[in-house]
Amino acid sequence: MTEQFATIAITGKPSDTAVVETIQRIAHHLGQKGRRILVDADIVDDDPAWQRVPHHALADSADVIISVGGDGTLLHTARLAVDHDVPILGINRGRLGFLVDVSPSRLEELDRILGGDYIEDVRDLLHAEIRRDGKVLSSAIALNDVVLYKWNTARMIDFTVYVNQELITDYRADGFIVATPTGSTAYAMASGGPIMHPSVGAMVLLPISPHTLSNRPLVIGSENEIEIEVSSDALDRVGISCDGQADLGLPPDARLTIRRHKRKVRIMHPPRYRYFDILRAKLRWGDIKLR
Repeated sequence: MTEQFATIAITGKPSDTAVVETIQRIAHHLGQKGRRILVDADIVDDDPAWQRVPHHALADSADVIISVGGDGTLLHTARLAVDHDVPILGINRGRLGFLVDVSPSRLEELDRILGGDYIEDVRDLLHAEIRRDGKVLSSAIALNDVVLYKWNTARMIDFTVYVNQELITDYRADGFIVATPTGSTAYAMASGGPIMHPSVGAMVLLPISPHTLSNRPLVIGSENEIEIEVSSDALDRVGISCDGQADLGLPPDARLTIRRHKRKVRIMHPPRYRYFDILRAKLRWGDIKLR
């Protein structure tokens, strides 16, 4: 057994009975192999075979976190793991699954990965801050994207975007997406943005349904800082979402600032993992047969 992965934390979506059953089965399987098992206290009841740990503390003493669910669950787990430099292993109990690629029925593959036979994938995150008069009012991180969106209205919103304090342009649109390469296959792709390979050090800036059709997606280096200023008459009609899970308010005279997070997320894949295989399978490329 690889001592590097002697302590395994396991989390998932608590309201999903299939996820809870999978967590219990994985915990029993790994516990029988002599590993120390930490399970999310919000999900699984007491069991003498493992230790229940509060959700927020799962990464404190773990060597790896197993995330059971879909990509959304892994996005949430990433925020737990990143500051502790703990790798994440995704078990797919979701739907599409670009990030979670281990089947819950293949426990032998799980054993191989935890035994050291795996591919490590390092992904950039975004750090979003709400600032006013030089002070940070709130902040959050995102593995996929930071989205400025409209709500409670059918009207477009007006906002201005800067890169390193240099004006890009004024937008009138339904919103704005700043996505990592990981997030380029999520909301950004659905909104007409490009797919970026995870190894590319870049961000995509993408207006959502812009009034001016020449406002196209823009790809910039990940070392840049983006600043978004929303028109004062639209502040009561906008929201800011990080990975669709953490929401930041935007009070008057405040701006949204987005830059690359100082840390990266480590994701573990089976040795069979190939990025373009995932794209072909999930996006159903090549399904049309030539006659």
